Amino acid sequence: MKGIIKEFKEFAVRGNVIDMAVGVIIGAAFGKIATSLTNDVIMPPISMLLGSGKFEGLTWVLRPELEGKPAVILNLGTFITTVMDFVIVAFVIFMLVKQINRLKAKPPTQMPPSPTTKECPRCISTIPLKASRCPNCTSDI
Repeated sequence: MKGIIKEFKEFAVRGNVIDMAVGVIIGAAFGKIATSLTNDVIMPPISMLLGSGKFEGLTWVLRPELEGKPAVILNLGTFITTVMDFVIVAFVIFMLVKQINRLKAKPPTQMPPSPTTKECPRCISTIPLKASRCPNCTSDI
């Protein structure tokens, strides 16, 4: 039993799990903002243009109520509102991920090491860069 508790503690305290939990909580809160934006700001002008009082009330009756059987209705306004919520949330998440990826520290590009040797012009042997005389042919460089 102690082993399971220890494993669970290690799992729960890892940075990735905590980061994911924070992301889920913030995502849920942002979902509420997107729903309010859709329902309270975007859809009222659209419903006004369509001439209906409330966009969520936009329905299509497939079969009216007959002989005690309930009506079959497609709630198009509610569906379109939900799709708009999704598009707004997906777009904002896309933009956030794009910015985070842009801001991530890029690995430093390694510069080629500066040369420490050079070739002797007379005997073509490799000599130290600071040498003023070739140790092989003894010529001045």
